[in-house]
Amino acid sequence: MIKIIFQKQSYIKSSNFALQKKSTKLLMEFKRRKYSDKTLVNLYKGVLKPRLIEEKMMILLRQGRISKWFSGVGQEAISVGATMALESDEYILPMLRNLGVFTSREIPLQRLFSQFQGKMNGFTKGRDRSFHFGSKEHHIVGMISHLGPQLGVADGIALGKLLKKEKKVTLVFSGDGGASEGDFHESINTAAVWSLPVIFLIENNGYGLSTPSKEQFVFKNFIDKGIGYGIETELIDGNNILEVYDKISQIAASIRENPRPVLVECITFRMRGHEEASGIKYIPQELIDEWKLKDPVVNYEKYLLSEKVLNEKEIKGIKEELKSEISEEWEKAYAEENIVANITTELSDVYAPFNFKETLPLSPAKTEKRLIDAISDGLRQSMEKYSELVLMGQDIADYGGVFKITDGFVAQFGKQRVRNTPLCESAILGVGLGLAINGQKAMVEMQFADFVSEGMTQICNNLAKIHYRWGQNADVVVRMPTGGGMAAGPFHSQSNEAWFTQVPGLKVVYPAFPYDAKGLLTTSFEDPNPVLFFEHKGLYRSVKEEIPTDYYTIEFGKANLIREGSAVTIVTYGMGVHWAIKSLDENPEISADLIDLRTLVPLDTETIYASVKKTNRVIILHEATLFNGLGGELSALINENCFEFLDAPVKRVASIDTPVPFVSQLENQFMPNERFTKELINLVNY
Repeated sequence: MIKIIFQKQSYIKSSNFALQKKSTKLLMEFKRRKYSDKTLVNLYKGVLKPRLIEEKMMILLRQGRISKWFSGVGQEAISVGATMALESDEYILPMLRNLGVFTSREIPLQRLFSQFQGKMNGFTKGRDRSFHFGSKEHHIVGMISHLGPQLGVADGIALGKLLKKEKKVTLVFSGDGGASEGDFHESINTAAVWSLPVIFLIENNGYGLSTPSKEQFVFKNFIDKGIGYGIETELIDGNNILEVYDKISQIAASIRENPRPVLVECITFRMRGHEEASGIKYIPQELIDEWKLKDPVVNYEKYLLSEKVLNEKEIKGIKEELKSEISEEWEKAYAEENIVANITTELSDVYAPFNFKETLPLSPAKTEKRLIDAISDGLRQSMEKYSELVLMGQDIADYGGVFKITDGFVAQFGKQRVRNTPLCESAILGVGLGLAINGQKAMVEMQFADFVSEGMTQICNNLAKIHYRWGQNADVVVRMPTGGGMAAGPFHSQSNEAWFTQVPGLKVVYPAFPYDAKGLLTTSFEDPNPVLFFEHKGLYRSVKEEIPTDYYTIEFGKANLIREGSAVTIVTYGMGVHWAIKSLDENPEISADLIDLRTLVPLDTETIYASVKKTNRVIILHEATLFNGLGGELSALINENCFEFLDAPVKRVASIDTPVPFVSQLENQFMPNERFTKELINLVNY
């Protein structure tokens, strides 16, 4: 095993930059060590290429040929040194100023420039900007503007490698500003607890946009945080490409043999603005002058000349060759046709392709199951079907989850696949996405659906958008125990399904019966897209029915017509189905179509419209609060598509617009079930 030697360099506080070297002289020391001339020259070409691209971009920006640029000038040694230190099939999750990651992974420049210009040949087909993209071929995972969530995704990729017993490292970048986010803590803590082979590389460049480090944090070094997580750390001169390359090489080799996270801090400086339009007026000139002396490209070039690894003529030749390549590839990309907007193309890329094929049970055997048992059954059989499926959640392992759905799973599948998690919803959702990127499947259980608010960025911006952005599917099921009626108060009772029906890229499932719960859950694991699977806690043990013992699936987007009638259409889902059944049982004179939606996205509008055109009246019922609930969207769709068939206004019945109260008298008033019967009778008699 390679031992990592940790040495802190001497730094002092500065009013504008947290960590400055004591001397303003050119003190960058390059240690050749064992590296051959070829390696040294390759590192030079590697660090020079993004610098020359940057120079080209500055010219193009002034010419108006590109609209925006986020510069990494002065920071190239980190991106290039770290990337070249890793194996080509080890994943890297870069940030905004890591052009050197993309060039070092040898992404064809024409395609890279197409991306910058929003051309179809780019990685996001004009749907996202500059470095907001990934490439499975090059083992790069694109960033999102929220920065921190990428750290959790790195955890997931690393977990996948660990479970497959692959000796691979995952490296994720963060800026010193982005490291202020909660995802930083959640992800490093998770990696520490699970001993994940991740390098967390912090580029400490002095500023988060215009906010200096002294206003971001009060500690001296990011490496000082390591002791809090119980992990190793390393401090590196980020402008010294040989130091970056050597240290990351050592750390990566050690982690491959002894999996664990390491926190690496690279000291550097951002020489240009957050983006070119913002300028650098907020940075003192003397600070800029000081860091110009530490230019990573210029200093390394001087070192190679002094060591006679290269001469002036060779350097000139390398520069001319790279400049020629950059110009030629740029012109090719610029000559590509601009994107022509096509609605069909856009809509077709929101979700990864899923060709549903119904699976019927192999035998006729049936067993009476409660909804909670049916969900457990579906989980267990999906785990048996997919050996790469990993379940994650708080208390789901030995304890079996707070509702005991995974009771006994550890004995059957082991703790590697049934994993207790720290209380860090965002990081674990990121882990789920990382597993998907690694070609695996993941389930993340929210202990209560209310707690999902901690992971909204991961779900709504990472999971939901990643296929549309650059073609990576998110094979993640998020289980959501939801609903009230149990005097659990405002933080364990919310019906928040409408938070997600508005987000393109997510599928939302909400069964009301055990048969549907099992069949829809197994389909959720077959579907390569992110699925929010809502389970009403009040139905867990209160409804039973005979369901197939074997594995089976149910197609998404197919509502269930539970009862047929002629006077009115009732559209509902979840607990609302059972409230509607009770109302109809108590009022047998009402002839109604009762539609259980089962899935909210995709939505079965065909069944809804056919029923409304037959009955000419419709009432929509859901437990979620009225304003901006799913009922509003359903009402709008019905009005737009069935207006001429309506004999009465579309009626919505839902919970009152307050948080869910605790005391039963107040919660009973909050719920819509008692009001529903009255409104149903009024509508029939309209």
